[in-house]
Amino acid sequence: MASQQVNEVDEIVKNLRRNQGFKAYLVLNNDGVVLRWEQEGEQLAYQKAVQYSHHVLDLCNKSKAHIKDLFDPQDNQVESVRLRTDDYELIAAQEGKYTLVVIHEGCTVKSQAAKEEVSLES
Repeated sequence: MASQQVNEVDEIVKNLRRNQGFKAYLVLNNDGVVLRWEQEGEQLAYQKAVQYSHHVLDLCNKSKAHIKDLFDPQDNQVESVRLRTDDYELIAAQEGKYTLVVIHEGCTVKSQAAKEEVSLES
């Protein structure tokens, strides 16, 4: 019976992989222990996953603390944190005792301009 139940995490990861530009994901508990991790293409080293875990949880905790100071109680809930750089986009969402981190290919200004140029030529 239990083997027929669909694992929610597997379904979420399956849906995330369908998105163009998906690079990697991490599932961790809020103590920083990496429970699951995987990267498209090459294998993501466990040490790198732990490094992401440390920095992401630190960013989430600091974001929550500063948002609580800046906004009224009804507006100060942080559900997710999105960090966008030239190389990648990182989205961290915390729910209960767990955090899901998704790393997505970044869209640089140069590559966006190149895409627009190609579409104009067509």
